[in-house]
Amino acid sequence: MFWCFAQNTPWTWAWQPYPGVWMFVVALAVGYTVGVRAVDDLETPRRRPYFILGLLVLWLASDWPIGPLGAGYLLSVHTATYILYSFVVPPLLLHGLPRETIRAVIAPRAIRSLVAFLSQPLIAFAIFNVVMLGTHLPTVVDGLKVSQLGTFTIDMAWLLAGIVFWWQVLGPLPELNPLSYPGRILFLILNIFIPTVPAAFLTFADYPIYALYELAPPVGAFSTRADQQLAGIIMKIAGGFIIFGTASVLFFKWYAQEERLGNKP
Repeated sequence: MFWCFAQNTPWTWAWQPYPGVWMFVVALAVGYTVGVRAVDDLETPRRRPYFILGLLVLWLASDWPIGPLGAGYLLSVHTATYILYSFVVPPLLLHGLPRETIRAVIAPRAIRSLVAFLSQPLIAFAIFNVVMLGTHLPTVVDGLKVSQLGTFTIDMAWLLAGIVFWWQVLGPLPELNPLSYPGRILFLILNIFIPTVPAAFLTFADYPIYALYELAPPVGAFSTRADQQLAGIIMKIAGGFIIFGTASVLFFKWYAQEERLGNKP
């Protein structure tokens, strides 16, 4: 067993190894180490802690016990995993990469063209929200979470869509015409409305939406409906908190920038 998936067996707190998770995290760490050593960048020491923290959160979200609990037992943990993969890990990894390292990675023409295409706000908006809605459809969750490859596919879709999303917010490379601070704030705020749809369904539905979690072996005395309602609350509040918190930070950065230029936002 390499990746967490819904096994339909009674939950126990006995530790289980998931070597696929470890290999994935180690591969990212090795790739980062090789990349930053190949490019002499003064930003590396300052940014390295963010990348390490991103890897740590990615590992915790994927490995036992969070990984298997979210994959096949508790919808609330599944939603928390989505928040970590989409809203926490990507900005930490991106902010942890020195700009010269990013430039070296995207130097090949094909990769640079792809990055330039994904750097368009409307494209990023569409990708992020289509992935969010698509991976929360009952047919997708019930169909893919029952296999290691299916769960891995959903997890990677969250991670990659999150990187595309946060690229707009962080704007790591000036030469790719990143959004201004007001544009980034607007981009963030616009992305808070569509997740309200699945959050509302999860919170207010009278019956379980996903057969996978309805029929899953129980974990403690937590009912399926209570688990589903908690999942909706997590999606709405946690995602909104991160978006509004980031927008607030960007506003104060914008204000400081305008003050330096002698203007007022």
